[in-house]
Amino acid sequence: MTKRIRAKYKIDRRMGENIWGRPKSPVNRKEYGPGQHGQGRRRGKLSDFGIQLRAKQKLKGYYGNITEKQFKRIYGAADRMKGDTSENLIGLLERRLDAIVYRSKFVPTVFSARQFVSHGHVKVNGTRVNIPSYRCKEGDVIEIREKSRDLSIVIEAAGSPERDIPDYLDVDHGKLKSTFVRTPELAEVPYPVVMEPNLVVEFYSR
Repeated sequence: MTKRIRAKYKIDRRMGENIWGRPKSPVNRKEYGPGQHGQGRRRGKLSDFGIQLRAKQKLKGYYGNITEKQFKRIYGAADRMKGDTSENLIGLLERRLDAIVYRSKFVPTVFSARQFVSHGHVKVNGTRVNIPSYRCKEGDVIEIREKSRDLSIVIEAAGSPERDIPDYLDVDHGKLKSTFVRTPELAEVPYPVVMEPNLVVEFYSR
């Protein structure tokens, strides 16, 4: 098992939830916590800080290898925007290029989306972009480079029935193009588990 796969499973076990909705997630089989003492250990009641920290870790972990520094920077941008900070935070996360590539079902996981973009397989409005955190705008057209369209990872992901494409993306799998129609609200984002960005706001507002 690769380090990347182990890391994903570790996050699921720590959260006690299948945060990506994967069929092979260990929490689908085990109700107890990670480690050799997980079965016999009771989960204590979390403090308010613990609940907020957990919500932050879950949301940050869902989007793959985002560092704490990067995530805090995204929160800062959301806080400076007009409107509800928690909604702004979700909107900024979903505008990331790697998130759009994942949502468009061009790749199977958020982790592979980051790598896929980094390796130069994606174009935005006709220009090659290799920065996973690139922030797309409404109306941007994201497409797979012609040389990359026959990769097995792309073909398998596009044909997978496991995930639905959200309404804020207009995807043409025949041409492997996706248009970012609009910035979504929290209720529109197809998270497999409940995300609580309001608690993330509380965590950083302490």
